[in-house]
Amino acid sequence: MANRKKEVYKPKPMTEGKRNIIQGLLQEYDIQSADDIQDALKALLSGTIQDMLETEMDDHLGYNRYERSGEANYRNGTKAKTVRSKYGEFEVDVPQDRQSSFEPQVLPKR
Repeated sequence: MANRKKEVYKPKPMTEGKRNIIQGLLQEYDIQSADDIQDALKALLSGTIQDMLETEMDDHLGYNRYERSGEANYRNGTKAKTVRSKYGEFEVDVPQDRQSSFEPQVLPKR
């Protein structure tokens, strides 16, 4: 078996937009250490996945949260799911529908 060299990440040049995002993150999460960076990334990942799940449910049902619809299927709470990432474990609330027909693509059912 041949030894493969691990690819080293080479960052792209820093743009003004990226600098602004980083400054916002430093202030929002009070980042002081590498562990703080990891916690901030975990929080951002969790929030992003949560928003994606909600958007998937909106698309599945055909209407946004809190809108009225004449459809037979509707939201039916959430179920907590633990996500394991390279930044650590965190929980997200996976939305559920009354007919149990929602199959999230972001976090597929097991």
